[in-house]
Parts: sequence; C-alpha cells; structure tokens
Amino acid sequence: MATSPESEHPIKSYGYGARDTNGSLSPLTFSRRVTGEKDVRLKVLYCGMCHSDLHFVKNEWGITKYPVVPGHEIVGVVTEVGSNVDRFKIGDKVGVGYLVGSCRSCENCAIGYEQYCPKQINTHGCTNFDGTLTYGGYADHMVADEHFVLRWPENLPLDSGAPLLCAGITIYSPLRYYGLDKPGQKVGVVGLGGLGHVAVKMAKAFGAEVTVFSTTAAKAKEATQGLKADHFIISKDEQQMQAVMGTLDGIIDTVSANHPIAPLLSALKPHGKLVLVGIPDKPFEVAAFSLIGGRKLVAGSYSGGIKETQEMLDFAAEHGVTADMEKIPIDYVNTAMERLLKSDVRYRFVIDVANSIKAE
Repeated sequence: MATSPESEHPIKSYGYGARDTNGSLSPLTFSRRVTGEKDVRLKVLYCGMCHSDLHFVKNEWGITKYPVVPGHEIVGVVTEVGSNVDRFKIGDKVGVGYLVGSCRSCENCAIGYEQYCPKQINTHGCTNFDGTLTYGGYADHMVADEHFVLRWPENLPLDSGAPLLCAGITIYSPLRYYGLDKPGQKVGVVGLGGLGHVAVKMAKAFGAEVTVFSTTAAKAKEATQGLKADHFIISKDEQQMQAVMGTLDGIIDTVSANHPIAPLLSALKPHGKLVLVGIPDKPFEVAAFSLIGGRKLVAGSYSGGIKETQEMLDFAAEHGVTADMEKIPIDYVNTAMERLLKSDVRYRFVIDVANSIKAE
C-alpha cells in the first residue's frame, strides 16, 4: 500500500503545493526525512519564484509528479545538522538552489558540473534516491545533504539575494564559461525580465559594456538609467539592429518566447557567441552561413554546479548584485503566478515564507 506525502517521512512540513495540472497552489501538509548524518535542516525564510515554477505546477513540460511543492531559490537559517556535517552549524544563514542530489561519482560531478549529472535530483518534483518525492521551498522548512547547501555571504541580503540561486547562477555560469567575464567585453542581453535584469547587473559587475535588446521601447529608461546598461536596442527596429551589426563579443539570450535569432547572430563579431538560457517552445532556424561566415557559435547553458554557485554568491556580495524584487506573502502565490504569466513584475517575486506560512 502506497504511503501518502504526509506519512512517508517522520517530520511534518507545511507548505503550498499543486495537486494536479490546474496548477493552483493551496496549503499542503507533507513530510520530510529525519536529519541524516550529512544533512542540514533549515527553516525557510525566503523563497524566490521562478518562471519555471509556473511551467512545473501545470506540468507544461510533461515531467511533473503530484503533489508538487515548488521553489528552488531558498534562503534559510540552519536549525539542525547531522553528526558528520562539518561546514555548517545551527544559526548559519544558508541557501539551497535547484539541486539537492547527484551521483557524486560521474565525470560531471567530479569536475563540479553536478547540473549535468544524469542522476541529478532536483529540489522539487523529483524522485529522490529513496524513491520518495522532493519538495521545494514554498514550505516552512527543508532538509538537504550538506554538499548541496550553500554558505550565505554576510553582506548579501536574504530576500533580494534569493533569486540569485537560480537567475544569478544561470547568468554567471555562461558569462564565465564563454569568456564574457573580462573587463571591456561587449556583451548583449536579450530580454529584460527576471533573468535579463540580473544579466545586465552581472555583466556590468564583470566590467563589460552592455547592450540590452528588447521589443519593448518603454524599457529603455529602466535599462540605461535604472540598471546602467550602456546601450538599448529595440530589436524590431531594423535601423537600430543595423547599427549594432558586428559589434558584440557575446550575447546572453534570456527570452523564452519564440523569436528569431538571425538578427542576433548578425550583431556578433567574428568568433562571437550567442548563448541561450531561455527555453522557447519551438526550435530555432539558423542559416549555416550565418555561423560559418564569422566562426560564430550558438550555445546553451543550464544553471551551474555547487562550487560555481558559491562563487557566484560571493561575487554578488562583493559587487552588490541582487535581484529587483517584490516581496509577497505565501497566500499571494496564485495571484503572483497569474502576474508572472503576464510579465507583470519588476523583476522577481520573493515569498516571505517565515512571516506568512502557517501550519494547517
């Protein structure tokens, strides 16, 4: 006889979860495992809302297992540590991102690329090694293996720093890997949303000259005055696109809506890189000569490993990089999901979990 989420583990937890493809979130009682010898238990203080949470609760990717408690941008305070934990103590501020497990033995894990481990365990909606589901940060507390828990820098805000555990590392990793982290690099950012605004901040912190591409002319002031981007291009304007042709070392494309990439490839210098971090639902069309003619690269990047995520948090703290966010109570999450669908947020929602969640 199958056990229920409420009884499969000994420790009760309370959160907001979706029970079916309707995606509506409501109070849910479930359970967490006892603190193992290498585990860290934390009280959740804040949890960012990622656009992927919206896809996941509605099973738009076809992989969701219900009930699902989303949330993978988790900041909290340690309340218990296992007997063999040596990196954390009770009272430490910590973070947990989108990964809570991997095989720890494959080639990818060995070099710090746990995000590409074929046996990775995601923070929510994934089958753990013990056969039970993982539950995310829209909840009062959680437990994770020490390896996947991140030390929170003292001078990094807990609330506006939370989205960096997804948006921040998703941007930081490709900037570093593709060599766009050097002062003087000319970097384009496509889209000025949850990922895009962090991309501008990260690239500027590395010393890059940043050009924002957007279809929305009204975002020009926010891009150049608010976020200090150097240039703003309306990507539907042929004259503006012609003016930027062949000028950029690399472009980070954060847009998940369907859009043409041929004009973006034209904006690259020879040897330039167009790096995709958004996930449109239709394949791109790429003419071979648009790549061959300048030895250009269309690449992708998927978040980052644990070591690199810690590096990102430390970098963000040093350079004052945070997410622009709107803080909300847990019972506002369904309205926030509706607003997220309409891009009606500047630029991330962060749930004030500790001050708003109540046990049922």
